[in-house]
Amino acid sequence: MRKVGALLAAGVLATGGLALQGQAAALDNGVARTPPMGWNSWNTFGCNISETLIKQMADAIVNSGLRDLGYQYVVVDDCWMNSTRDSAGNLQANASRFPSGMKALGDYLHAKGLKFGIYQAPLDKTCAQYFGSYPGATGAQGHEAQDARQFAAWGVDYLKYDWCSPSGTIDDQVRTFAKMRDALAATGRPIVYSINSNSIHAKTGPQRDWGDIANMWRTTEDITNKWDTGQTNGYPMGIQNIVNVTVPLASYAKPGAFNDPDMMEVGRGGMTDTEMRSHFALWAMMASPLILGNDVRNMDAATQTILKNANLIAINQDPLAVQARQISNDGTRRVLAKKLGNGDVAVALFNQGGSTTTISTTASAIGLSGGSFTLRDAWTNTVSGTTGAISASVPAHGTVVYRVSGATSSPSPSPSPSPSP
Repeated sequence: MRKVGALLAAGVLATGGLALQGQAAALDNGVARTPPMGWNSWNTFGCNISETLIKQMADAIVNSGLRDLGYQYVVVDDCWMNSTRDSAGNLQANASRFPSGMKALGDYLHAKGLKFGIYQAPLDKTCAQYFGSYPGATGAQGHEAQDARQFAAWGVDYLKYDWCSPSGTIDDQVRTFAKMRDALAATGRPIVYSINSNSIHAKTGPQRDWGDIANMWRTTEDITNKWDTGQTNGYPMGIQNIVNVTVPLASYAKPGAFNDPDMMEVGRGGMTDTEMRSHFALWAMMASPLILGNDVRNMDAATQTILKNANLIAINQDPLAVQARQISNDGTRRVLAKKLGNGDVAVALFNQGGSTTTISTTASAIGLSGGSFTLRDAWTNTVSGTTGAISASVPAHGTVVYRVSGATSSPSPSPSPSPSP
């Protein structure tokens, strides 16, 4: 999951078993059935984390109003642990970084009305340890049940579990990730299980429905704060590159189990405001976990406007919990539709091209029937009417989202054949 460019350039990848798996039942471990929302330390801070920093972020999430909009999980990523386990094999907090210990940090978060997330890896080393940027070898290999019990005792609500190795086939990954799934279940504590099988590894996200193993699973290599890195499924991935991989995986998403296109880059620079808006809107449409990666202590007005968009959050958190399906795509103009629990349909008109263009679809194409419809623009909140035509002039790299209501809906939108970009 980390700075893997050198290894990728050297071709250090395992091919692994590539057999596609059948549609899996959603993992039911007592966690919320809509996509998790929260914040993770890695994108902005990497290994430079501490108890003080995490508490400051928690305070900012509460004081900014983000918590009340649904951003609950505060996830402490890699480098929180001591470089060695104790004499009984238990994980320990890094005493200089987290002097009060991890249970105390979890208690602090819970007292704020937040939830506690933590990072671990399934092999012998975490990602930072694998790349030599953090000492030790404290991965969960051989300690799965022990670590799960430790996390439950600390009050952990979310585990990010990062393969971060070129070794192992996809079957090895399935068996290994399942060990921690079962260990977490045995604790009796509801813990969101977030896995990443893709770091410096043959990409398994698009090759398997991981819903029988985890609540959320990464679909690509790591995200970066760029619109397009030119990668189709390698490190690092831009927003458009990740969307291209994740949109076709819509059938995998279901309540309690979601494709994870990685933590968000909104508010971290590197893109225009239009691109940041598309980033957030497309994550919302894809029923993706909305895990922030910016410094929430210092958000400008544009960042707050995006992250606090109640219309898009409602679309993302809709109880039907399905991912938008592609209706059409001519390589530039892309239409996605997401069925909502009350019979409405959210439709995204996404311009992947370099100049403003008109993007159109119809109510019938997105699964609605009738003669009169209401369109609510998710960005402007303006309401308009239509007899079926849905259209907008969309800027380069922009995304217009309408919530369409006022008619009966079919079981699912009707996709049209279209070429991949």
